[in-house]
Amino acid sequence: MSEAVPTWLMEEVRAAKKGAGHNHIQRTRQQLTDLKLSTVCESARCPNRGECFSNGTATFLILGDRCTRRCTFCAVQHGNVPNPPDDDEPLRLARAVSQLGINHVVITSVTRDDLADGGALQYVRVIDSLRRSSPDVTIELLVPDFHGNESALGKVLKAGPDVLAHNVETVPRLYNTVRSGASYVRSLKLLRTSKRLAPDIITKSGLMLGLGELPDEIDTVLADLADVQCDVLTIGQYLAPSLGHAPVVRYISRDEFEQWRGKALELGFRQAVAGPLVRSSYNASQFFGQLT
Repeated sequence: MSEAVPTWLMEEVRAAKKGAGHNHIQRTRQQLTDLKLSTVCESARCPNRGECFSNGTATFLILGDRCTRRCTFCAVQHGNVPNPPDDDEPLRLARAVSQLGINHVVITSVTRDDLADGGALQYVRVIDSLRRSSPDVTIELLVPDFHGNESALGKVLKAGPDVLAHNVETVPRLYNTVRSGASYVRSLKLLRTSKRLAPDIITKSGLMLGLGELPDEIDTVLADLADVQCDVLTIGQYLAPSLGHAPVVRYISRDEFEQWRGKALELGFRQAVAGPLVRSSYNASQFFGQLT
């Protein structure tokens, strides 16, 4: 049975959703709508979307808005027959980055197990388009696991993103119920391979707490990520998008988040960010700037 949401957390969520005000949020939404672009902010019902939209930034969602997997923590739509990749999407995305004045862009996608390369070519095309139109923009990718296709990952890395992120999301024991179709071992291998193929590209991963994981299981995940030389770790509170999603088993205190952050830094992560509303791409520009 899920715990009641703490009052202090509800207040933080309300403030993040409100951002700097309705007009600022609507302006960003309208620009994205005009360019026919999706964001994971909206698709995954991120609690920070108001704050990010107020600041004229967003995490772009490429390769459609329908995922081939059915993770029970995620609000993104799923289905078996997504549309083929949109050839015009890289150009529209580059145009949005220019119009919004974004200096550090974060790009993610739905998982596309229907594509032989998992959608890697579209990532490459997006990077190429951004490099041509906005050469000074730094690029952070939050990629799926490409179903373990090392060649696909290699092509994405060769295109030269500044950050390659891939989230483990939760502890191995919970994968069958929370990340059906994913593999903890495969996710670790992707991060290890990325560091081997492109050691200068920053690697990053994210972990949600509150799904029923145990302290020793969190310790193991942190150690595993450190072992594959993951540079950056984000740790946030899982918030169920609806009653139909996996329930929240526990709400984590601010003090406990700080303790996990300290443990990550002790293990050698270059950067660790932890807190109730921390998400993989939240304040990504700020945190990237601290690394360089």
